[in-house]
Amino acid sequence: MKERLQKILSQQGIASRRKAEELILNKKVLINNQIAKLGDKADLEKDKIIINNKKINNNKNYTYYILNKPKNYICSVSDKHTKNLITKLVPRHPKVWSVGRLDKNSTGLIILTNDGDLTQKLTHPSFKHEKEYEVMVDKNITGIFLNKLKAGIKLEEGVAKADKIKKISNKKFNIILHQGWKRQIRRMCEKCNYKILELKRIRIDKIKLNNLKEGKFKKIKKPLM
Repeated sequence: MKERLQKILSQQGIASRRKAEELILNKKVLINNQIAKLGDKADLEKDKIIINNKKINNNKNYTYYILNKPKNYICSVSDKHTKNLITKLVPRHPKVWSVGRLDKNSTGLIILTNDGDLTQKLTHPSFKHEKEYEVMVDKNITGIFLNKLKAGIKLEEGVAKADKIKKISNKKFNIILHQGWKRQIRRMCEKCNYKILELKRIRIDKIKLNNLKEGKFKKIKKPLM
């Protein structure tokens, strides 16, 4: 079945859809020896697709890991400023990448895969997957603080709000949201004059961290989303 070229490249783990568009615009992609154009479709079973002089093979054997990310590790496949990459905490082959991110100082659940279609489903805002976190702050939590997070905090991207929020102890709370803006929870707390001391993601949709130890990974079956 013919599909848009960007989708094929994403599904095969070659590039994100945006990066795929750049490759096509830069004339780096050929379909049956013809330079591809934006909007072109192809059938990976029948058509020959070449990127940077290398033929794409149909990869249907996807791999899925969950990882408990430690502090000071970066959610990237490469970074010239550090060797602490989360991809070094899982097997080197097959090559995988993180689905979404946690910042350097945060810990907890990260999914790694070479399945571009799943990556799209988990990261695109339209799917609205829940993400759950445990957060420790630097001073006692008040009802006013929790109500502000639930009502919404204005950030550059728009209004950031918790779907659900629950106090666990004097300085610790649980928060569930479906938005996924950069350092969102940290910025929400900063707007309320709270500083986050610890931030740990414990769930993405139906996938839970459970008792997986920090720095360890586990291979899982394809998540149903």
